[in-house]
Amino acid sequence: MSRRLYSGIFAVATAGAITLCAAQYSQAADTQRVRIRGSIESLSGDTLMVKTREGVEQKIAMKAGWKVSGIKPASVDDIKPGDFVGVGSMPKSNGPNDAIQVLIFPASMKGTGEGDRPWDAKPNSDMTNATVSNAVKAVNGHTITLAWQGKEKTISIPDGTQIVTLAPATKDDLKPGAGVIVSAEKASDGSVSAGQVSVGLSGITPM
Repeated sequence: MSRRLYSGIFAVATAGAITLCAAQYSQAADTQRVRIRGSIESLSGDTLMVKTREGVEQKIAMKAGWKVSGIKPASVDDIKPGDFVGVGSMPKSNGPNDAIQVLIFPASMKGTGEGDRPWDAKPNSDMTNATVSNAVKAVNGHTITLAWQGKEKTISIPDGTQIVTLAPATKDDLKPGAGVIVSAEKASDGSVSAGQVSVGLSGITPM
């Protein structure tokens, strides 16, 4: 599984992936990096049709050898000190940010995209990829403290927050209605291509 997929997350495993991802668009040659979130309308050969969360039908040409990764449900009780996580959160007027999604990375991906940056899932949201230094049960949910490169950030995880982790997936999981995140390239003529797609499993809608 590509580490680049989540370097901007949550990569949603562009994975998130999450994706598990922060919004970072780069201009290289005549292409622009874009992240597409939505639900599958169809898959025909190497052509993926996605209804984006903005309600637009998007045709995506999948590149030769393209890959599929999965995002599956997890529990807040699965989050332990020492775990490496990607936490998308929203700031509050006072107190710690409120999490809107937590991605628990496999141990093999520890350090992926480490740091704190803006995220494109919601306006003004942040993504923090870091190691859990402390996790406690709070009155309304949980609170975790994240540590990276000598910095710390405490985030509240309200009850009902989406908690996910990565899982194997295949093209058979790309069924109509399934939620996906695609890290893609948009050419100057408007065409979109990608080498990987992350799909929500067990009813998960990737953020």
